[in-house]
Amino acid sequence: MRVQITEIDIILRLGLGFFAGAFIGLERASRNQVAGLRTHVLISVGATLLMLLSIWIPQQFGGGDPARISAQVVSGIGFLGAGAIIRLGNNVKGLTTAASLWLVAAVGLTLGAGMYIAAACAEILGLITLILLDRLEKRMFPTVRNKLLELHFKQGVNPDIQATRNVLFSFGLQSQSMDVNQGTGRNKSTKIRYLVGIPETIDLAKLARAFKASGDVARVEIKEKY
Repeated sequence: MRVQITEIDIILRLGLGFFAGAFIGLERASRNQVAGLRTHVLISVGATLLMLLSIWIPQQFGGGDPARISAQVVSGIGFLGAGAIIRLGNNVKGLTTAASLWLVAAVGLTLGAGMYIAAACAEILGLITLILLDRLEKRMFPTVRNKLLELHFKQGVNPDIQATRNVLFSFGLQSQSMDVNQGTGRNKSTKIRYLVGIPETIDLAKLARAFKASGDVARVEIKEKY
């Protein structure tokens, strides 16, 4: 025997869909992601509403496939997820946010179907993944980004390349390439540029101070390499 959806059920499920999207949306917004609080809330509430509609139509008209609309939500959410993915050269950002959009859509559908325990478990596991596993992953496998490291030496100084390499080695870094722009004349300085993969755990300010303390480095510039 089918259980009819009441107005209380509708309000309860939509409210739970709102909070389910808000919790994960707040975590994404705290990391300044392109899809933040409002996007996650709207997707979760929208998915919940469409699931309610999928159930309501067969009840009202005595026929229809309740899974048809929800199936379209699963495929359609991929377009929003693709919009959250940004490619910057060899670096790709937004994959986790795209996955979180897909998750809140699934949670919304589950809430709309009245599977509260399953939705709560998925929500908790999603938050654990985004918060706790993120810290564990960064500690065990820190993200390495390619950066251009430019060392500007004082005027008239012949740079000690080995000393700069020793600084890199002391931080556990290895250069992928190096080029030297040798200044000419008394009023022109020499510049050494390294392409280095630097983990996010490295203190860039401390690295810059180490270069300045190693010799005659006047200025250190660290730039993103896309």
